[in-house]
Amino acid sequence: MQTPAYAAITLGSNSFNMLVARTIGHQPVIIAKYKRKVRLAEGITKDGILNEAVMARGLDCLAMFATMLKKHHIDADHLAVLATATLRMIANADDFHRRALPILGHPIEVISGMREAELIYQGMMATTTGQGRRLVIDIGGASTEFIVGDGHSVLFKTSVPIGSVVFNKQFFSAAPFQQLDFDDVYHHIYTVIEPHLEMLRNLGWHTVVGASGAVQSVVSVLAHREVSEVITLEVLTGLRDEILAQSDAKLAQIDGLRADRRPTFVSGVAILLALFEHLSIDALHLSGGALREGVIHMLAQRLSLAVNDA
Repeated sequence: MQTPAYAAITLGSNSFNMLVARTIGHQPVIIAKYKRKVRLAEGITKDGILNEAVMARGLDCLAMFATMLKKHHIDADHLAVLATATLRMIANADDFHRRALPILGHPIEVISGMREAELIYQGMMATTTGQGRRLVIDIGGASTEFIVGDGHSVLFKTSVPIGSVVFNKQFFSAAPFQQLDFDDVYHHIYTVIEPHLEMLRNLGWHTVVGASGAVQSVVSVLAHREVSEVITLEVLTGLRDEILAQSDAKLAQIDGLRADRRPTFVSGVAILLALFEHLSIDALHLSGGALREGVIHMLAQRLSLAVNDA
């Protein structure tokens, strides 16, 4: 007998994601994926309010997800909807929730940065091979999570206000871009992560794993160029130099950069550069999964327990 399908929806500050899965052999197997670059954090005004145009963009994506939920016959009890940094911070979050509820027919759970970090680590562990102590970095649109773990044990976790969409507005709003823009990101990031540096350095790690659009964008450029997909400081400085040589924000001359990844590519490279230097990172590998995969595994375990208790 086929198990019922279930779905995890994650509302990030850059992308909205939906995974649909079934449990096969006690493990969730993904049967469908949906994603849209909503860039929710782009619409946060100086007053901390999400503007109407971007809110409508987010709600339109939820309407598409709702259609897919019906297509896959997802029961309301088999759905998890989690939101992250932007819905944690905006002043009119209640308005978004009120308008989203009749679309999805399911409430949105806004999770803390620490809970987000836990789920990111779970998603990484479920999808990424490797052993030893790992530093996991997930650069989102409005927040970045750092987790140090050894096997299934989380030794350190934190969430800080560093994000590719927010930094794009703050530091890279006008082209051509300059080295000073990258320097400003470097110094700003140090002030944000400085309280955690000693703990991170004392724990140490064997490998660094990166999850997020920022990391995926760099890896996809490297893949297109048919070179090693491991991100290094040399790779990032090379990309920075290519960015500085561009005459406008379209970045059309950067070989292998997809159009949908261009809006946050510069800020993503700048954030990665700063983190490599502040944390003395030698190499970073792309994670097989992160938050959305962590949520789908959490949901699979929850449904399995419900069946066993029945």
